[in-house]
Amino acid sequence: MTTDNQTSSLISKVWSFCNTLRDDGVGYDAYLEQLTYLIFLKMADEYGRPPHNRDVGIPSDYNWQSLRTKRGAELEVHYITLLRELGKRPGMLGQIFTKAQNKIQDPARLYSLITMIDETEWVLLGTDVKGDIYEGLLEKNAEDTKSGAGQYFTPRALIKAMVACMRPEPGKTIADPSCGTGGFFLAAYDFLVTNYRLDRPQKEFLKTGTFFGNEIVSNTRRLCLMNMFLHNIGEIDGVSPIASTDSLISEPSVTYDYVLANPPFGKKSSMTFTNEKGEQQKEDLTYNRQDFWATTSNKQLNFVQHIRATLKKTGKAAVVVPDNVLFEGGAGETVRKALLKSTDLHTILRLPTGIFYAQGVKANVLFFDNHPASPHPWTRDIWYYDYRTNIHHTPKKKPMRLADLQPFIDCYHPENRHKRTETWNAENEDGRWRKYSYDQVIARDKTSLDIFWLRDQSLTDLDNLPEPDELAASIIENLEAGLASFRAVAAALE
Repeated sequence: MTTDNQTSSLISKVWSFCNTLRDDGVGYDAYLEQLTYLIFLKMADEYGRPPHNRDVGIPSDYNWQSLRTKRGAELEVHYITLLRELGKRPGMLGQIFTKAQNKIQDPARLYSLITMIDETEWVLLGTDVKGDIYEGLLEKNAEDTKSGAGQYFTPRALIKAMVACMRPEPGKTIADPSCGTGGFFLAAYDFLVTNYRLDRPQKEFLKTGTFFGNEIVSNTRRLCLMNMFLHNIGEIDGVSPIASTDSLISEPSVTYDYVLANPPFGKKSSMTFTNEKGEQQKEDLTYNRQDFWATTSNKQLNFVQHIRATLKKTGKAAVVVPDNVLFEGGAGETVRKALLKSTDLHTILRLPTGIFYAQGVKANVLFFDNHPASPHPWTRDIWYYDYRTNIHHTPKKKPMRLADLQPFIDCYHPENRHKRTETWNAENEDGRWRKYSYDQVIARDKTSLDIFWLRDQSLTDLDNLPEPDELAASIIENLEAGLASFRAVAAALE
């Protein structure tokens, strides 16, 4: 059998088993979890044998071979014990198995899954094959709205476009303070191995010294670590590059060359506590950090401030933010003014609705470069690319592709962003690429960065309306966004 046929056969097996388990009521999220545990154990077993002969820190009582020798109720009991014990181990091993649970209640199904995984030498598989399998499952899981995983899944086309604009260089560090399943890390990794001829030290640094992140949700962190590991990032017996702590809690002790991020949507940070009556209550969480420009419970504004703080003096960032970050008053205005002064906020990409699995999201990408303190603002001009007006996407029927964002990448001019040319002018009303000076922006009410100039054709051109399903989706998106805004107002009034 050829390599291509073997690859197709393996992908087929993984997906068919997933469908079988779904018939038993096991969702993509549970399947992904169990697949993560078992593939990790199988790869650890392979690394423990010739030619690798590595001790990866898994006790013999709880290794891969201990699973292969049991069946039925004995296998189920042993598997549960194994998950619990490995969760106590240090490093990446412990992070993979933190709070691990068995979600496959039928021991026969569990044995079949173990057998399927055992038939493949995973270490010998190409990184792209393993990665494609896992990324495919992650995307399917994100599509399953019941699992709630969509909130951790940034469209891969958007991630690739952001990385293409940033053009990360070898030997430099890349961070994501809310890394989800690791999409930004993988896209940056692919960019580096594709666009540079790396020597041995650079390859080693890429594997173990380039990527750093935070993810507070244990299951999402587990998926991220496995996703990175299958893409050849990190060591099976090494220290976890993903911290389990809330990145916003304290001032960063380490700074990075690049930050690529899509912080979680939702305006408020909150914490749950038990009151005197033993009842669970939530309260807004405000981070009192000396390095922040403004103290606020607005999670998005806190992430913008934190990301700026995590950059080296020459560091660069690309971060996805919702519209409220561009126009909200109070702390929002304070943060925007400080960002314009202390960094060069040179580019804003306005994104269409319908590209995220969470509905009603209106988002943008801010690109800014950090600089040392200066008496004069570092921002001179802000270049806007409006990819929202008259654009319609849906995650399933009409997903955004990298080709859709290629015109933006071309306008961004990653090779030398100082050689840009506007596509908009007074006569050409549909040019999507336009710049505004610092003076123009700072003069706006509340220093609002919420700028549009294109005419919405759906309001004027009734002969060229979108297809009915696109129009319906657009209406739903706008209603969802409006509802989210009203909820935020109601929460503030309370």
